[in-house]
Amino acid sequence: MQELRTREKNRNMAVSKENMKENNNMAVAKLNNCPTSPRKMRIVADLVRGKNVDQALDIFRFSQKEASRKLEKLLLSAISNWQAKNKEANIEDANLYIHEIKVDSASMLKRIRTAPQGRAHRIRKRSNHVTIVLNTKENTQSN
Repeated sequence: MQELRTREKNRNMAVSKENMKENNNMAVAKLNNCPTSPRKMRIVADLVRGKNVDQALDIFRFSQKEASRKLEKLLLSAISNWQAKNKEANIEDANLYIHEIKVDSASMLKRIRTAPQGRAHRIRKRSNHVTIVLNTKENTQSN
């Protein structure tokens, strides 16, 4: 019984090592508890989903939204994470693109605003978590 568990563990470790080799081209960056509503952040995130890194940086730089400043900084962090993983590789040759960008809601701060006739309305100050995953495009087309 214990031998079966050991074999299964070794098999799982071998699979995870193979995944690590495959994921060497991927880089992840996360932004937690960003004090912007997820709806506003998703508007900007949807503009760059699936785009090349250079195009995404241009979109962020020329966008008027506040969320674009935060996402630009996060994208630069993801690029530097990719560089740390692939020290010998060149960014221009890598052909990086945004593989995945997720905006999830985080905790809410609940505040009270006075309302007419002695009542009170609740104000929900929303925040979000953003995750960016970069990957390289493999040129499999032959000329």
